[in-house]
Amino acid sequence: MPVSDDLDIRVDDLTGESTVALVRQHLAGMHELSPADSVHALDVSALRDPAVTVWSAWRRDELAGIGALARLSDTDGELKSMRVTAAHLGTGVGRAILRHILAVARAQGISRVWLETGSDAGFLAARTLYASEGFTECEPFGSYRPDPASTFMTRPL
Repeated sequence: MPVSDDLDIRVDDLTGESTVALVRQHLAGMHELSPADSVHALDVSALRDPAVTVWSAWRRDELAGIGALARLSDTDGELKSMRVTAAHLGTGVGRAILRHILAVARAQGISRVWLETGSDAGFLAARTLYASEGFTECEPFGSYRPDPASTFMTRPL
């Protein structure tokens, strides 16, 4: 089912059971795919930081996915916690969340967005999505260090 006008993307305060469960599933999934010291996913507590905004995407009353933006500076943001529920994989929800976050970031004066994702085959779909939306690979940024399990990407807005 392609993304349509019935997808509602909104700021999420992470008090709802389904969004908290999806954040926990995301974190567990990152630990399944990456060595522990290469997991940079944020838990619910870290996502509640005032410098982070989380969005959830809903189709009717069903959670379809989440994504977050951590403000690094006045002009830079980092994409975090992108996750689509199993029922909505391949439907364009991830792309819709990504485009929404980028539009909000641009409106807030952010001129560059960064991200870290995995480098192995389990992250291929994510890397492909980001590349198709204008992200290019780059060197580690911020406090990240070179890591063979990580791919770093950036995109100007």
